[in-house]
Amino acid sequence: MNLNLKNKNALICGSTAGIGKATAMELADLGANITLIARNEDKLKKVLFELPTNQGQNHNYMKADFNDPNSLKEALSNNSSRKYHILLNNTGGPKGGPILNADLSEFTNTFSQHLLCNHLLVQAVVSGMKENGYGRIINIISTSVKQPIEGLGVSNTIRGAVANWSKTLASELGPFGITVNNVLPGATATERLDQIMVNVGKKIGKSPEEAGEIMRSTIPARRFAQPEEVAYAVVFLASEAAGYINGINLPVDGGRTKSL
Repeated sequence: MNLNLKNKNALICGSTAGIGKATAMELADLGANITLIARNEDKLKKVLFELPTNQGQNHNYMKADFNDPNSLKEALSNNSSRKYHILLNNTGGPKGGPILNADLSEFTNTFSQHLLCNHLLVQAVVSGMKENGYGRIINIISTSVKQPIEGLGVSNTIRGAVANWSKTLASELGPFGITVNNVLPGATATERLDQIMVNVGKKIGKSPEEAGEIMRSTIPARRFAQPEEVAYAVVFLASEAAGYINGINLPVDGGRTKSL
């Protein structure tokens, strides 16, 4: 099975921490040239220094804030020389809460951060993918695509929109050797999960640690994922070996999701 990514260029969003950083490290270890993209330049420089270069890779970064699509558009236009083979769309989730209590701005802001920014990125990279006859667009979404998660009303709504956008793209881009797939992480040991445990704990009158134990008990694997475990799924979908996998939702959740 060919997982070698030497001479492949990968654009990795949200790449200064968590799943994004783990994916950037794994792709670089397999030979890919990485372009990091996030809003904190100091963190970008730190991760850039950490990326493997054992196969002569040439890594770089873009600074962009997904709260402002124009910031992303400008960053892409200023860094248009590199043609990409791999795109990882990955953006932090919106705040939680019942959907009935959500302000309209929460929906519009989240839609902009997730779907509109994803769309700008695809538009920026797809011509190069067509030229290369090779493209892997992978979206980090959520298991809420298959089964809505209580207390994450806005996220459940927008994640579903992103999944359907992705499925539509998969049909349109498949004839050009470009695949579009979604990875759906379950509870993963990131800063966002730490905050979720705090919020759950407050809601049920428990400490974050106690809330974490309750959450783990709902997962057949009885533990949270490590970011690298989600990254492994992304790396496979980015490789030549996954060339006939297109338009899927792949849960990486230890078996928590009950639906097929």
